[in-house]
Amino acid sequence: MEYQVKEASGKLGILMPGLGAVATTLIAGVESIKKGFSQPVGSLTQMGRIRLGKRTDDRFPLIKDFVPLAGLEDIVFGGWDVYSDNVFEAAANAKVLEPMLLHAIKPELEALKPMKAVFDKAYARNLDGTHVKEGANKMELAEMLMEDIRSFKETNGCDRLVMVWCGSTEIYIEESDVHRSVEAFEQGLVNNDPAIAPSMIYAYAAIKTGVPFANGAPNLTVDIPAIVELAKEHGIAVSGKDFKTGQTLMKTILAPGLHARALGVKGWFSSNILGNRDGYVLDHPENFKTKEVSKLSVLDEIFRPESNPELYGDMYHKVRINYYPPHGDNKESWDNIDIFGWLGYQMQIKINFLCRDSILAAPLVLDLALFTDLAQRAGMSGIQEWLSFYYKSPQTAEGLAPEHDIFKQLMKLQNTLRHMMGEDLITHLGLDYYQELVDTL
Repeated sequence: MEYQVKEASGKLGILMPGLGAVATTLIAGVESIKKGFSQPVGSLTQMGRIRLGKRTDDRFPLIKDFVPLAGLEDIVFGGWDVYSDNVFEAAANAKVLEPMLLHAIKPELEALKPMKAVFDKAYARNLDGTHVKEGANKMELAEMLMEDIRSFKETNGCDRLVMVWCGSTEIYIEESDVHRSVEAFEQGLVNNDPAIAPSMIYAYAAIKTGVPFANGAPNLTVDIPAIVELAKEHGIAVSGKDFKTGQTLMKTILAPGLHARALGVKGWFSSNILGNRDGYVLDHPENFKTKEVSKLSVLDEIFRPESNPELYGDMYHKVRINYYPPHGDNKESWDNIDIFGWLGYQMQIKINFLCRDSILAAPLVLDLALFTDLAQRAGMSGIQEWLSFYYKSPQTAEGLAPEHDIFKQLMKLQNTLRHMMGEDLITHLGLDYYQELVDTL
């Protein structure tokens, strides 16, 4: 299949439900980069390079010079939040970035005020939203969001929009009848079905208004048949779920290495402390379960215990997240990994990762927004599995196991870009270099 990728002309609006630590760190970061104060470190779209052709061709352009991505100067930000603070106030409260940096871009941040959010306390028990929409039913709330989207696009002169969920983790729910078809879902909106979460209302509103959607939380949002069906009907790109940042990022880097060397794993104990709003929300057991399920799936998919019982069949995997206000957004994680090698001799690996959650997440939001917009302009509707690189729990077609190995995910992403632009795919086989030498003898 050949893609006709439309140029990224005009303004791109990035809409984010949840203008908390992650979203405000992204917005402030982009404004700082535009003024030349900072560099977009951690963003593949801005600083990543891609190899084209043979290694001997020496073609390694920046990704942003290879595929037509929206430029930072052409981005307009907007969003919704359960609190009325403007982006400067919200960023100051999040305490991720230094006050001096925030004050250097204060006018730009103060100008961004959140729209009233769709909120249901039943889905985030530890939050008390004060800046929220009220409607007769969930369908009316969805229509309000659609009006927000249309108004934002017109007011800001945007040519295209993309939505990235940056809101809190919702309570754990499983797919039910109301999620299994568009008709049932829309009837559920009218009937105020409790199984329809706020994030699903945002996704529905986005798709109905032609806006692609990326889910940065572990919520059951776009990975339900109704939303997938709706996305296909409207030709809209969707992806999810759960930004791959701290501890899980380390797992998807280290676990493939252990698996590649056929080293066994007896146990993997993971503990986290986090003090931002996300940590506070996750302090409730029902919200934590949503995150736990997302984080636990990673190792099983990489190690595949059922196929490698001698190495991983008895692996014990435990994940803990504890709310600890003094650390704020500075997440700290500990991993104890019990491994074994030749003749069953046991060894251990210890990881203490002192990371900054929103600093790791912000460039993911930017990349997802730009790549999702690219996919939409290329006519790539439905589930965008090639964006698995950014997610803890990648969304795939029904019945298809996700790929969690970050190196394979990166290969998939880069080959998708090569395919999109008519370049040869790269398999890293490399035998042709040596055959050429033989042929010259």
